[in-house]
Amino acid sequence: MAVRTIKIRNPLDAPILAIANRFGGKSKEVERFIKFALVGAFGFVVDFTTVFVLQATILPPKPGVPDFNVMIASTCGFVAAILSNFTWNRLWTYPDSRSKSMRRQMFYFALINVIGWVFRTLWITLAHEPIGEVLLPLLLPEIQLFRPGYVPGPAAAAKLGTMFCLVTGVVVVMVWNFLANRKLTYNDVN
Repeated sequence: MAVRTIKIRNPLDAPILAIANRFGGKSKEVERFIKFALVGAFGFVVDFTTVFVLQATILPPKPGVPDFNVMIASTCGFVAAILSNFTWNRLWTYPDSRSKSMRRQMFYFALINVIGWVFRTLWITLAHEPIGEVLLPLLLPEIQLFRPGYVPGPAAAAKLGTMFCLVTGVVVVMVWNFLANRKLTYNDVN
């Protein structure tokens, strides 16, 4: 049975190819990395927005470690991003990777991402409060430029710390995810 490959084409493909072609024999891998990073950037928006909305509504951070609301909101954002990233990576970044079933690829993709999630969640959960306590006094004048008269509430440092830890965690996990997925999930492409 022949497997049909769906190729997603969009306006980003031309500039990505122009950049990747500058790398000669490594151009295909550079193209994949750029696409992976763009998919990851979109996943970050999904992740960040989910965490932000949950913290602003039903899961506000509470002082004290461990903060389960932070852990739950972070996990919800992470799961939403994984689903988005798997879909777009399969369709756009690696459309030629079809020797493994979608279920097997999703298993490997999820396994690699869960490993990243564990480290990211531990980092966010344990570091958000102390980092927020350091950052809030440093950034308060800049925050007040955009929100004159802003007076931080009791959860302000925890929210700021969560967002900072989320950003740094995403960067580290993105590098891990690309390398591990390239070697395990999408190792069937040249």
